[in-house]
Amino acid sequence: MVKNGKTILSGINPAGRADKIVDSLQIKNRTLYFCPSPLYGYGLTQLLSRLENEAHGSAVLCIEIDPEFFNLSAENIDASITENKKFHLTNIFDIEKLFAVIRGKWGVMAFRRIEMIRLNGGWQLFAKEYDSITEQLRSEIALQWSNALTLNKLGRLFIRNLFRNLPLLADFQSIEKLSYGSSPVLVLGAGPSLDEVLEQIIIKREPGTKNNEQRAARCYKIICVDTCLGALKERGVIPDLVVILESQHWNLRDFIGCKGWEVNAAIDLSSLPSSALLLSGGGFLFFTEWTNLRVFKRLKEAGLLPFFMPPLGSVGLTAVEIARNLTTGKIICAGLDFSFTQDKYHARSTPGHRSKLNSHNRFRGLMNIASYDSYSTAAASKSGESVYTSPSMKNYRNLFESYFSGDSRIYDIEGSGLSLGVKTLSMNEAISILNEKNLNSESTQTSTNNCRDIEEKVREAHGKRNDIILFYKSERKRLEELKDILTGEKKADKERLSVLLNECDYLWAHFPDYSGGRECDTADLSFLKRVRAEIDPMLKLLTVHCPLTAN
Repeated sequence: MVKNGKTILSGINPAGRADKIVDSLQIKNRTLYFCPSPLYGYGLTQLLSRLENEAHGSAVLCIEIDPEFFNLSAENIDASITENKKFHLTNIFDIEKLFAVIRGKWGVMAFRRIEMIRLNGGWQLFAKEYDSITEQLRSEIALQWSNALTLNKLGRLFIRNLFRNLPLLADFQSIEKLSYGSSPVLVLGAGPSLDEVLEQIIIKREPGTKNNEQRAARCYKIICVDTCLGALKERGVIPDLVVILESQHWNLRDFIGCKGWEVNAAIDLSSLPSSALLLSGGGFLFFTEWTNLRVFKRLKEAGLLPFFMPPLGSVGLTAVEIARNLTTGKIICAGLDFSFTQDKYHARSTPGHRSKLNSHNRFRGLMNIASYDSYSTAAASKSGESVYTSPSMKNYRNLFESYFSGDSRIYDIEGSGLSLGVKTLSMNEAISILNEKNLNSESTQTSTNNCRDIEEKVREAHGKRNDIILFYKSERKRLEELKDILTGEKKADKERLSVLLNECDYLWAHFPDYSGGRECDTADLSFLKRVRAEIDPMLKLLTVHCPLTAN
């Protein structure tokens, strides 16, 4: 068989050739075997037989892009193959739809890896497309497992922080209440290239200038990540908004010397609670859905979820996404390097840089030891200079490009960082854009202006507090009932137990064997014992943060 000048199927025993290819494979468990262009299905019977005997957790996915060949496969592949639960044939090659098909067919977290098997020459017609599908599926599987590991490590902290932060909803507005009109926005990360940007672009604070006066003098807005605060404070630069995402305690280092600073903060609902209290400029809330939990639906129905933000994993990427929602103007990124140099990991006056200076002595130098770690690799920056990066930084850089490269409003400034996949501006071009006079650049901020009557604000805050108390009470009641069932103090059928376990999925979603979206098993005694151990700390948390729930 020949098509477009390419030999698609050998004229000499094609079925035997395909079987030999299968026989030579090293079969692995929990592997998705991707067979592009299966044609008549030669070799698939042998492959499925080997999976049945050697790898019960593996499966075969066949994709045919060519419409003519897809019909050929659908009509000629034997029913014993197509009806096998470990096999699926499709002509879908959109990665999101394809991954949804995989989850629906074999479940969540079913595979650890993907391997391509070419059983004939049909793949040659769309070689680049099939290679791209393989790489994208490999990335999706890796991301899925990475997210599961993160949830396993931090999931308990995320939900506890969320419950602790709920009272903030009475005092802080949701982030969509803030608008910068069409003002240009400068988004600042904490990478080494930030130093040059601060020196050449930012208007430095004049002695005696108040915060609001300095911000009003600019033609643009500044949104920064929390790690930047020390660098900005030391230079007298006052940002319009700082983004706080970190849920762990070391985030507090970012606020050294900044307590009480009159700067607005955009706070994730699952971030470290004490971070929200360190700045005095006011707060705006947003919510990142780190996994799919039923409690989020209850919070939404109670009107207790602020603006939804996609889970991007990085505070720098989240700051850019916030900027996209706050302005219709241009967005210029700086300091989002995703790389480091031999002498600096972050910009000067950031916590890491200060720590390096404080520990400097004749035994410990100022060189950045991360440059010599085994995971560090050399890379070329936007300016062509050699810098260092790590696998996690590369992943965030790639995520930035895939998520933001389609937005023509987003730019990056030249410097030592990695290319972000968006247009790069020279320093002079960036200055010109930021200093453009814009008649429609007036910002609105409903939490700090007088657009609403004070009494109305007080009533709204009071109503929100009542909603929070009611939510705390309902969650406590649900947890107490589940506890009584698990301790034997209350009898319940399996259906009621299953309902309560699913409603309280935040108790077990971080378990290593359940993180990633698996359904709970009411017959698993080990699982039930672990759930029981999670209930008391959660009840205590609800009692401490809302004493009325104890009544």
